[in-house]
Amino acid sequence: MPQHAISGLNRLTRTHKLSAAGVATAGAAALVFALVPGADAGQGKAQATTIENVKPVAFAAVDTAAKTQQATIAKQAAESTAQGKAEAVAKRVAAEKAAKAKAAAVAKAKAEKQRKAQQAASRSAVRTAIPAAAPKPAAAPKPVVKTYPNNLDGWIRQSLDVMAKKGIPGSYNGLYRNIIRESSGNPMAINLWDINAQNGIPSKGLLQVIDPTFKQYHVAGTSWNIYDPVANITAACNYAAAKYGSMDNVNSAY
Repeated sequence: MPQHAISGLNRLTRTHKLSAAGVATAGAAALVFALVPGADAGQGKAQATTIENVKPVAFAAVDTAAKTQQATIAKQAAESTAQGKAEAVAKRVAAEKAAKAKAAAVAKAKAEKQRKAQQAASRSAVRTAIPAAAPKPAAAPKPVVKTYPNNLDGWIRQSLDVMAKKGIPGSYNGLYRNIIRESSGNPMAINLWDINAQNGIPSKGLLQVIDPTFKQYHVAGTSWNIYDPVANITAACNYAAAKYGSMDNVNSAY
């Protein structure tokens, strides 16, 4: 037998093989019937009945095998369909879960952004509501201590400042003129020959003031030393203001 014929037979399904077996059986029965000599009509009828009985049996077996195969195929198809549906459902569930997770992440990020914005706005409002600390008042400037040179010019100027605070009149020229006449600018000058000296109360200092007059017209804030230049000048000017209106009006012994 050719190789392709054998291959073709090998490819026959089980149903085909069963069908072929049934046909072969029927043919064999018919052939026996034909070859048996002297067979009568009754015998032939019996044999025909046998053939008829064989055919349904053979084809019944073929039909059962086909139905079994169809049931198997239908079962496999149903299982495949069920599996496909299950996979589709699983994919849909996974996609829905991923979408929900993504939406939740977006919502969370948005909420966090809003929270930070609200915190920033609250901090800004608090900073605006709290007034800035009032600046500390500047420290009062320390009074400037005026200094004067330790000479006739400095003594006169210092005396004029004290006199201005106490309301005692006098000018630089008036003081200078009388000091030069009375003591030549010597703060330790003393007159031991005039009437005051003869009375035991000699005139002393720049403006030749006697002790009783110095004590009576002494200006507070100055020294009690009659030879102190500033104390001597201010006391003498205070006396001249009371008696002559101002040291500026004195042009001779006073």
